[in-house]
Amino acid sequence: MSGALAKIQEIEAEMARTQKNKATSKHLGMLKAKLAKLRQEVISAGSGGGGPAQDGFDVTKSGDTRIGLVGFPSVGKSTLLTKLTGTESEAASYEFTTLTCIPGTLQYKGSKIQVLDLPGIIEGAKDGKGRGRQVISTARTCNAILIVLDAMKPLTHKRLIEKELFGFGMRLNKQPPNISFTKKPKGGINFQSKCPSITVDTVKAILAEYRIHNADINIRETKCSVDDIIDVIEANRVYMPCIYVINKVDAISIEELDLLSKCPHYVPISAGLEWNLDDLLEKVWDYCKMIRIYTKPKGQIPDYTAPVIIHASNPTVEEFCNRIHKGIKASFKHAWVWGSSVKHQPQKVGINHVLHDEDVIQIVKKI
Repeated sequence: MSGALAKIQEIEAEMARTQKNKATSKHLGMLKAKLAKLRQEVISAGSGGGGPAQDGFDVTKSGDTRIGLVGFPSVGKSTLLTKLTGTESEAASYEFTTLTCIPGTLQYKGSKIQVLDLPGIIEGAKDGKGRGRQVISTARTCNAILIVLDAMKPLTHKRLIEKELFGFGMRLNKQPPNISFTKKPKGGINFQSKCPSITVDTVKAILAEYRIHNADINIRETKCSVDDIIDVIEANRVYMPCIYVINKVDAISIEELDLLSKCPHYVPISAGLEWNLDDLLEKVWDYCKMIRIYTKPKGQIPDYTAPVIIHASNPTVEEFCNRIHKGIKASFKHAWVWGSSVKHQPQKVGINHVLHDEDVIQIVKKI
């Protein structure tokens, strides 16, 4: 594995020396493809092909949603876990207090949210330094991650952590690129694109690195990068909602806080003083796209104590059925729905009806 790490450093150094322009785009595309392959090789060697994390990191999923606390050592992750969930995760003023993954659970708007306090990341985590692979591998299993930053040095840490997560195949606050890619047995490379900055020569150079000489690739968006193309070819990226939690804001001035507020996806808090934790939970709810659906058995009142949580912006009745049990769809006849998604209370709807937060539903099965 040390040979792969040495090659990674060589390629990164060459990329840093190479000027970015049209003449070098093909060469840079080839280097990025080599880099992605080598990083995947390092990850596979260290975690058994991306399998479950080890040494206490393989935490069983529980609740409706899982969020992970990621950050450098001593930024307040353990304190935040304790304040949110009541779970005691050892906290101290020295680095590397948490050496394994500590889970806790909080209840919010009727949902159960599992919170994982992950050990502090260090620079080089993606290449196996510290326990970086276990940390980031576990973070990939979450519905969203909270990057906890020290208010005294937030932007420096933010850039370093983003680089580590990017190298491990995590794409923060991004949607998968609108690119179709299909390998085929013959016929060469068929390339179509709406993006003027990506040339067919660059695409062919990237595909050649993967020993792909026959494929259809169609870029359906006007803004696209070489990294997007590599992500589609690798087909193992995780597109993850992310909130930047700026902790210890009680230690900075109002002017500094105003500057930080211009950062997107950001929430200022003080975990120790329990400042602004309600806003943080509300943002977690929004970023995880949690929708509450209450069930109503025939002839009974709705069960408002245990909503079914669906992770989607516009969930359908079909998604609700699949969340309960995959077999319900086969016997589905129609559903009665009460709530803001229907005009009449109740209203008979079909399998494709879009549900709203806090709708009440009663499923009617075929006889």
